[in-house]
Amino acid sequence: MEELLLEIEQTNPYKIVISGGRGEYKKIVFVRKIIGGKNVYQLEKYTDKQVFHENIEEAVVSSKLEKCLEEGFKQMNSFSAEWEYDIKISKKGKFAVNKRKVAGKAIHIEGNNRKKKYILEEGMDIPVFQELGIFTKEGKIVHAMYDKYKQINRFIEMVEDVLKNYGKPSINVIDFGCGKSYLTFILYYYLVEIKKIEAHITGLDLKEKVIEDCNALAEKFGYDKLKFELGDINGYKTNVDVDMVVTLHACDVATDYALYNAICWKADYILSVPCCQHEVNRQIHSEKLSALTKYGIIKERTSALITDAIRGCILEGCGYKTDLLEFIDIEHSPKNILIRAVRKHVSAGKRERSFDEAKRLCEEFAVKQTLMEMIFEDERRYG
Repeated sequence: MEELLLEIEQTNPYKIVISGGRGEYKKIVFVRKIIGGKNVYQLEKYTDKQVFHENIEEAVVSSKLEKCLEEGFKQMNSFSAEWEYDIKISKKGKFAVNKRKVAGKAIHIEGNNRKKKYILEEGMDIPVFQELGIFTKEGKIVHAMYDKYKQINRFIEMVEDVLKNYGKPSINVIDFGCGKSYLTFILYYYLVEIKKIEAHITGLDLKEKVIEDCNALAEKFGYDKLKFELGDINGYKTNVDVDMVVTLHACDVATDYALYNAICWKADYILSVPCCQHEVNRQIHSEKLSALTKYGIIKERTSALITDAIRGCILEGCGYKTDLLEFIDIEHSPKNILIRAVRKHVSAGKRERSFDEAKRLCEEFAVKQTLMEMIFEDERRYG
């Protein structure tokens, strides 16, 4: 294998595709790019539902390919200006190689300098961006706020995705734990000014001064259907039909109360970025998988993943098509998972399996989880 991979590397391939994987990744595409003035390979790693990207140096391509093939991929195709390889790997690890010379052709290697297209572009007249210190008066992004700018655009992209087939003239949104409300104000701007939907948004928080400041700012910009209320997520009541529930960084079980409210209201859309999953961390224990609770940082991350996996399963059990997605790059924040749930038909069998999966997780790690406990105490909420 090593000799074959070195031979392929010497042909200077501009693209390599390995496929037929049976593990986490089903296909990985190596594409040569110029990044920061250097030749690198960008990896596009495909799971069943998502694509992840990674950049590697040319020098490690052979070892990376060898590792991938050892993990069970069954086919590899390599493309260069003069040579193409079609390689199939049998169950016993035998290589069938078809190598052919192709007519020399010019290969254009792309860079990574293409500007990303954002929904909320630099230079747009967004007064609230200026007020919140994200844009200068000239509409330029404040350097120190660039990560916040990207985070806001990422969130709006997800809102646009779930609302792409939204046909109603108005929408009712509850934002639980709104805090300083960067995203609440931008969500209102996006829905009203860009989507041309009559939006009624209520932000809820426990900090009185925050609520006063946010209401004053909403009044200043004439956002007459955006209001902020002082209150607790647990037990919050409303008389309106809620279409969307948003909860970003609501701490620990506050996220569960928000999700429970959304389920009870039969909200069509739920967007939640959880935070500080202490509840499971305090309880988690497993004899068979003790290595996951042995080290503090591993225990903390395992607790967070288990918590969000249970939440996802419960939402599916309650009739929501649910995805757990990367919200922002993990180097900017470890709290980078967004739960996206859209209410639609989920078969009875899948709903029951999802509940069973949540139960098995709790049993394996000897934990009780708030959202699951509340839902199972009130069977009326299953539908």
